[in-house]
Amino acid sequence: MFRLGMMMVAAVLLSASGALANGHGSAEPPPPPKQDTPAVPIKISQTKRGTVLADSRGMTLYYYDRDDSGKKSTCDGKCAEKWIPLAASDTAKATGDFTVIIRSDHSRMWAYRYRPLYTWHEDKAPGDTNGFDPANLWHIARPAN
Repeated sequence: MFRLGMMMVAAVLLSASGALANGHGSAEPPPPPKQDTPAVPIKISQTKRGTVLADSRGMTLYYYDRDDSGKKSTCDGKCAEKWIPLAASDTAKATGDFTVIIRSDHSRMWAYRYRPLYTWHEDKAPGDTNGFDPANLWHIARPAN
């Protein structure tokens, strides 16, 4: 009986030392969890003009009526200095309603429902909607219902 009790104590001590050796109680903290980069750098945001699509910084996104082919952006040169295309990385992949299109300069940009997305250079803070100008064919991008 004494021998059985000693064997149980030894087994408990051995299992505890294994736990300590596996990082429990060690001086180094465990590494932080790996954060995934969002597949699409776009989020839904609330503004004084309602619910909008925004970039990862919270800046309102817009689309241009003349970008109607679904395959390219017609806003180049001076236009693209004021209406900044929402850049897509070389590894960005289409997902759901979001696609990646190639611009005339061979850069890539995001599109929503085949409409290229832009920010307006005069929007200075998240939630600004200064680029809304339907008379000049620019509209706020909104999530589908």
